[in-house]
Amino acid sequence: MSDLPAAVTEPVREADREAVHEQAVEGFGTVRVLRLDPKADAEVVHGWVSQERAAFWGMNGLTSDQVAGIYAHMDTLDTHHAFLVVRDTEPVALLQTYDPEADRVSECYDVRPGDIGVHLLLAPAGPQGGQPGWTAALLTVMTSYVFGVLGRQRVVVDPDVRNEKAVARFLRQGFTAGPVVVLPVVDLPDVYIPEKKAQLAFLNREVAFRA
Repeated sequence: MSDLPAAVTEPVREADREAVHEQAVEGFGTVRVLRLDPKADAEVVHGWVSQERAAFWGMNGLTSDQVAGIYAHMDTLDTHHAFLVVRDTEPVALLQTYDPEADRVSECYDVRPGDIGVHLLLAPAGPQGGQPGWTAALLTVMTSYVFGVLGRQRVVVDPDVRNEKAVARFLRQGFTAGPVVVLPVVDLPDVYIPEKKAQLAFLNREVAFRA
């Protein structure tokens, strides 16, 4: 796992970044989806993924530089993307999207045209976190982005089967549980992703907008 390249551009501050999606949620605030800056956002993201509650994210024990290196590698890919989700001025979630056909999940289910894979890590509950409707609001923004902006037809998620809170969260949002599968090991030059027993779940565009 490599560190960031020696020559990097000056990071762009959150307030100065153009959002790929912005949505006002009544009673919650304005949510902006920003492309993740591997260098500028490393400290925030590392603080989230290094906590025990984020063990299923698979980055416990990594340094801030290692986390930055993973996302710098992802930033070179056309099939996988990472985003920082900001509520007003507060970072509240890490969103990753990917093309299932270019991911190990494709070995475990029949990918349809228009599918998109999603990983979502919520920030630890702070003064505003944990309030009723907090998670639902962020999931609503996520689905609005992938369906409304990206024009995808179906979302697939693959939380670790032991992560019962995440599984229940997706089901409450209208996802339909699919099979439990074993996602194979991925060993890339900069990233090692271990085998994972996952609960697949799916959300169709029609269901999301009907809700």
